[in-house]
Amino acid sequence: MDLKTIQAELGLNVQCGAERIGAEVTGGYVGDLLSDVMANSAKSQVWVTRQVHQNIVAVATLKELSGIIIVQGAMPDKDTVAKAEKEGLPILTTSLAAFEVVGRIHRLLRTA
Repeated sequence: MDLKTIQAELGLNVQCGAERIGAEVTGGYVGDLLSDVMANSAKSQVWVTRQVHQNIVAVATLKELSGIIIVQGAMPDKDTVAKAEKEGLPILTTSLAAFEVVGRIHRLLRTA
């Protein structure tokens, strides 16, 4: 499955990194503790978080994640968007809660 399919199915808003929205997604990770994401996420996963600061871009890039979905109507900081654009990392946003987003993504991945 690719990030574009997830974006379309969940009605996510692309904040940056649209050129890489076709990135493969093999699974997901949800969490707001950066050290936890660094220790437990895996390459090609999508990260679901409420964090908006630029350090999320550093973690996602280090772990080679497919993208970041920011939940609960939060918007990434300007410097976060600038850093993500530089790295070519998609950041998407939604007003949905993390629980809802993760459930929908899990269902999509199971039926793919």
